[in-house]
Amino acid sequence: MTLDPVPPAPLELVVVSGLSGAGRSTAAKCLEDLGWFVVDNLPPSLLATMVDLGSRSQGAVSKIAVVADVRSLAFSSDLATALSELDRRGVSRRVLFLEASEEVLVRRFEGVRRPHPLQGDRRLVDGIRKERALLLDLRGEADLVLDTSVLNVHQLRDKVIAAFGTEGRAGVLHLTVLSFGFKYGLPVDADLVVDCRFLPNPHWVPELRPQTGCDPAVRDYVLSQDGAGEFQDRVEGLLRLTLEGYEREGKRYALLAVGCTGGKHRSVALTEAIAARMAGPRVDVQVVHRDLGRE
Repeated sequence: MTLDPVPPAPLELVVVSGLSGAGRSTAAKCLEDLGWFVVDNLPPSLLATMVDLGSRSQGAVSKIAVVADVRSLAFSSDLATALSELDRRGVSRRVLFLEASEEVLVRRFEGVRRPHPLQGDRRLVDGIRKERALLLDLRGEADLVLDTSVLNVHQLRDKVIAAFGTEGRAGVLHLTVLSFGFKYGLPVDADLVVDCRFLPNPHWVPELRPQTGCDPAVRDYVLSQDGAGEFQDRVEGLLRLTLEGYEREGKRYALLAVGCTGGKHRSVALTEAIAARMAGPRVDVQVVHRDLGRE
């Protein structure tokens, strides 16, 4: 009996872009380690050609990651045209966008003593601002935005692995629930932000102050307050509604940011509780406590 040949896996494409100095090279190297075929600095006009070559490989190349950035001439318009053409052809593609704060980017460029690619004869910050403006539309269209301002190389790799290293989970939505402190600034990569500062602050309870929302005493204190249960119910309902819409639109990633004053007690406890509610076979949940440990 002759067995039918197994059809090759559908081709997947990830476009890695974002601000210079934000970690594109680290993300690309991580994808390469995960088995993706990585092409650096590919002109956007050649994206369709690369997809065609991968499709003709009979399954030898099924996952392609392309690093596209402002080093390519006519980057913005060419990439928008190329992505539209891929959508028209029904190609499964995602855009990973990496960014960081201006202060962090300046420090990184000064640390390696290299000019910004758009700096020219002007200041370093001028090049960073020009690039950020140029990439604004692409950031808005990205499937996943990672802010690397407070991430080291290992933490960035962990995030890339969590997003792209899960095998055999097609159709799964990736939800990150992140706690943060408003006094340290809003997370710039959040899709949804909720504020739990209306709840009593354990900081003012002497025996709870040195603990965190991960400790049972603080968790029980926060979750037992009037309004805490209704808050979780409403956030869960909003999230499920949002994720259903994301699924219809083909989006695979969402980041919910839960904020309190310092990111140590209330937001941490509620982040853990909301993440536990949302986890399931179709939703892969990652918990991040951005400001835990800060003074």
